[in-house]
Amino acid sequence: MLLELHVRNLALIERADVEFGAGLNILTGETGSGKSIFMGSVNMGLGGKVPKDMVRRGAEYAYIELIFSVDGEKGRILREMGVNPDEDGTLIISRKIMPSRSVSRINDETVTIGRLREITGLLLDIHGQHEHQSLLYKSKHLEILDCFAGAEKLKKSLGEEYRRYCGLAETAQGFCADEETRRREADFLRFEVDEIEGAALKAGEEEELTKAYRRFMGSRRIVEALSAAYSAVTAVDVGEARKGVERAAEYEEELDKLKDQLFDAEAILNDVAHGISSYLDSMVFDEEEFHRVEERLDVIHGLEAKYGAGTEAVLQALEEKKRRLDELENYDGLRLKAEQELRESRERLEGLCAQLSQVRQKAAEGLAERIKKSLLELNFLDVEFEIAFRRLEKYTAHGFDDVEFLISTNPGESVKPLGMVASGGELSRIMLAIKTVLADTDDVPTLIFDEIDTGISGRTAQKVSEQLAVISGSRQVICITHLPQIASMADCHFEMAKEPKDAKTVTTIRRLDGEQQIVELARLLGGVEITGAVLQNAREMKELAEETKSRVRE
Repeated sequence: MLLELHVRNLALIERADVEFGAGLNILTGETGSGKSIFMGSVNMGLGGKVPKDMVRRGAEYAYIELIFSVDGEKGRILREMGVNPDEDGTLIISRKIMPSRSVSRINDETVTIGRLREITGLLLDIHGQHEHQSLLYKSKHLEILDCFAGAEKLKKSLGEEYRRYCGLAETAQGFCADEETRRREADFLRFEVDEIEGAALKAGEEEELTKAYRRFMGSRRIVEALSAAYSAVTAVDVGEARKGVERAAEYEEELDKLKDQLFDAEAILNDVAHGISSYLDSMVFDEEEFHRVEERLDVIHGLEAKYGAGTEAVLQALEEKKRRLDELENYDGLRLKAEQELRESRERLEGLCAQLSQVRQKAAEGLAERIKKSLLELNFLDVEFEIAFRRLEKYTAHGFDDVEFLISTNPGESVKPLGMVASGGELSRIMLAIKTVLADTDDVPTLIFDEIDTGISGRTAQKVSEQLAVISGSRQVICITHLPQIASMADCHFEMAKEPKDAKTVTTIRRLDGEQQIVELARLLGGVEITGAVLQNAREMKELAEETKSRVRE
């Protein structure tokens, strides 16, 4: 069950710490006190969507932490899923919400939102206005019936066969081309297969050729550059310049220095020319091998442009084309085989669907009767409830049943779909009745009800409170309400309120003791002015609720 909830810097909640108890936990408060924020914090902590601007103004991040106690079968299932509660069964789930992202953890291990939802779905179930409205959709009706029927193993087998059937149907559908079309396709495939096989591609070949090509290109550029340098060096006639200076130096001794410099320059240039020539002579550039590499790369790149990026992709395309060519060359035999396999799969699927339908129809009788009984206990004075079956025109992963809940709440009226009959208040009671019936089959240890009291009051509210007491006798229930009849049933009662703090408004949550519960019930009963008579009425209501809980939980 859910032991604790800790919230920091979420919307109007600066800090909230709630320790829940077993049985029925009730939250009450004035309209606008933050009950919706509380529900939002739990939803977000469980992996729900985070609305914009949920981080409290002035805070860097919001933080939500839920501490669960897990034992028995539930603990075993979690361990099989790779989640290990502490030795005492404690499991801590947290979510840190920042303006641009959020981080979720289970026992300090960072997890994805999908993983978080998968795990928390085993621990806690939230039922709010959206959940009530989901009763208007027939897909929800099938989900409820299957939960009651407990045919998970059969549904799994059916789902696997359905996926196999869809694959075979797609394969069989591919055998629809006429003979001329098949001939043209086969001819083109043979050309493509021959083209790829003729190239004799090898894995890793392109990389090796590319390296060799780069080396060749580097060598070619070196040769071109050194050849140009050699031409430039040898084009300079320093010897002739030296001779001219020597003749002039015969008449002017000061030119001897220039003569010596030109002599040195001539020697240096000769050395440079010799060095370049020696390096060029030592280089080996195989022009024929270079052209072979270049042409081979052109072939490979041409195939890649047609059949896929990379040698691996081209070779994979080759296998696919050979497979398709084999299909075309053995078209009739493969078509007959595919049709036979499809027929066999359809027969198996039909059998599984029929078997599941029988299980559902048998379970539907008991479910309808028990829901009707629960609805009468929830102050439906005259009610008829049926589960209608219709066969779908095609198979689905859930079988061929189209299931719909039908109800009549007035004497003499025929049953009709829920959406045509039930009001908002009736939908909430119908969902509560269903949850009561499923209590023995649904093993989620904690249920949260939000707006369970929508559209109800008086005796109906009293009946709803009794049903909540029944459910909370076998599991933990957390309920947000504004009705005193429901609040009086609390095993643990919490009040939510808005308070000014440091020029800001904050939402607080506190647990009420015995006398504080009476005062809160009186507020719910009497409004602004709480008189002695209202307090006495609240006290009597609480005492009666305790007696009722003892009776209904026996």
